[in-house]
Amino acid sequence: MDIHQLKIFISVFKNKSFSKAAKELFLTQPTISEHIKTLEEELDCKLFDRFGKVIIPTTEAEILYENAQGVVEKVENLKEVLQKIKSTPSGNLYIAASSIPGTYILPKLMSSFKNIYPQISIQIDISDSKSVIESLLSGQILLGIVGTKLRKSKIDYFPFMDDELVIVSPNLIKESFIEPEEILKYPFITREEGSGTRKEMEKWLGEMGIDIEKLNIVCTLSSTDAVKEAIKNGLGISILSIHSIKDELEYKKLKIVKIKNYKMNRIFYIATHTTRSLPYIYKLFYEFLKENAFSL
Repeated sequence: MDIHQLKIFISVFKNKSFSKAAKELFLTQPTISEHIKTLEEELDCKLFDRFGKVIIPTTEAEILYENAQGVVEKVENLKEVLQKIKSTPSGNLYIAASSIPGTYILPKLMSSFKNIYPQISIQIDISDSKSVIESLLSGQILLGIVGTKLRKSKIDYFPFMDDELVIVSPNLIKESFIEPEEILKYPFITREEGSGTRKEMEKWLGEMGIDIEKLNIVCTLSSTDAVKEAIKNGLGISILSIHSIKDELEYKKLKIVKIKNYKMNRIFYIATHTTRSLPYIYKLFYEFLKENAFSL
């Protein structure tokens, strides 16, 4: 049964007439009769006894009427609630992001989004790209921002923001450009397994012919901020996102070094599950991100 059938049934029940119900609902009498017949077949019971032009509701009809009214009212109220959400969007957005977009990109965009939709609050869980994708696959979240594509068939990736990975040094390297193999001469600080930055770094070093196993890794840290602090304290060099060191570069607290003839570019992605539907306020945020893609 569907809501339309229930509305027809309620009208017939109240009017005790197929013809009056037809007039009330602007339908033909045969259409009314056909819907009631279909409903009776589906419920496997008689709803109305017919005595010429007079119809008498059965006991089953009395029970159905008591419950059908509440169902129809709830559906109508639900429509009003959904329309209200669309006219004045409100609610809580819970998304996940890998460390670079979650820490250095999304906060700037959230301010603009809140100016447009002040009644929507946003919570961001910051982890690594692998964890974000796993949360999408398990259904814990509906939308994520990641720094690398993981080969998962049920994930859609939409290009969101450009990024460049650069060597970050305290004062260990004096030159602005070095040959790829020179990286092996310096103590190296790396991000944890699952980090998008680490995955992209390993990909680029591999393309340059650098054996990852030969890196002089002195420390593995689980956040970009921790890596930056370790670099500032002279522990070694690292490869980080240009987005993550803008303040340090402005105040000359860190130095970037580039590799001759190579540019380590990557893209951040908006990630969603291929089979999950986004609720209305999530769609608003998704479209806002798409509209502002590559703007920073």
